[in-house]
Amino acid sequence: MAPEEEIKPHAGGTEPDYRFTLANERTFLAWLRTALGLLAGGVAVHQLVPSPAGASAVLASLCVVLAAALAANAYPRWRRVQIAMRAGEPLPRSLMIVVLTAGVFLLIVAAAALLVLS
Repeated sequence: MAPEEEIKPHAGGTEPDYRFTLANERTFLAWLRTALGLLAGGVAVHQLVPSPAGASAVLASLCVVLAAALAANAYPRWRRVQIAMRAGEPLPRSLMIVVLTAGVFLLIVAAAALLVLS
């Protein structure tokens, strides 16, 4: 590949096996579904858990912030993976796995605190 050739998600490099492209797309959609689920959870907590208000607000906020982080990272991650496949390079690592794990752990701790306080 010439250095001046720029690889884009749909052009340049070599065409990856369509199964890998579809798997990458499914992963992108899974990140978005997870973000939507967290957003729905945040709205539900905000609307349905009245007391203590501070604890439920923290739990709802954590859900919404984590949902926003996942949604914001979904497309750039899809793009990086697609370009790496076209370039024949190793797939890039994602910090969002650690962020999602830590975020879910914080949600569990906040939910446990909410149970203890109520």
